[in-house]
Amino acid sequence: MHAASREALDNTRGALKSALASNPAGGATGATVGQELFQVVDVLEDNRSLRVAVADTSASVEARQDLVRGVFGWKIDQTTLDLLLAAVAQDWSNPRELRQGLITLGREALLRSADEQGQLQTVEDELFRLGRIVAGDAEFEQALADRTAETSAKRALLAQVLYGKVTAVTEALASQAIARPTGMPADDLMEISAQAAELRGRTVAVVTSAEALSEQQTADLAGRLKSIYGSEIAVHNEIDPALMGGVVVRVGDEIIDGSVAGRLDALRRSLR
Repeated sequence: MHAASREALDNTRGALKSALASNPAGGATGATVGQELFQVVDVLEDNRSLRVAVADTSASVEARQDLVRGVFGWKIDQTTLDLLLAAVAQDWSNPRELRQGLITLGREALLRSADEQGQLQTVEDELFRLGRIVAGDAEFEQALADRTAETSAKRALLAQVLYGKVTAVTEALASQAIARPTGMPADDLMEISAQAAELRGRTVAVVTSAEALSEQQTADLAGRLKSIYGSEIAVHNEIDPALMGGVVVRVGDEIIDGSVAGRLDALRRSLR
């Protein structure tokens, strides 16, 4: 995202936080705003001329907002409309980045609704586990990633896996992610999980181990990583028996390989 769009997103995010803080309604407002922002994105994706017009910085703010009122004013809740008006009042670098900004805000609204219900960490963990499940099944991920398939069919396939197993917010976020993929489904799900962690003020550390970490091991590792990175850490644990022992830690683009397999591989390379 270009600098102008990042600033536009930050400004609109401030409007979202203020709107939800003044009218939390136990998470219902955030859920409504999130779902309706995705509906707005659907309309923009289907109408290129509208998508271009609402992001046209050569037009006045009033003209862009009047257009939004005319198209969406009677279709969405007032809180969602006010947020959309705030978004189009900003100077986005291009229509594509306005669309992406609205998706990001829709996700955040749903995540904040989970937070209001005390479910944010649960949603974060569910999205991470779902991402690993999808990544581990190439046929399933390919079916979800198929851009020639009907969105309704992909959502139905995902619903079969999720039914009764995750929170409503997790299901809504996962459903919208496969409807408008930006990358492979597993990566998109992991990105939303990381967004949830960021909302909790934490940096994600993906920790791969030969066996599942205990709660105490997880807490100890999070404490050590906090001393290294200077921020609270959300530890996401994945299992790979091939490591034999120890752990591999990935924080952003940085990898710390403390596994037995990693040390043996380093030893083999040193002997060549």
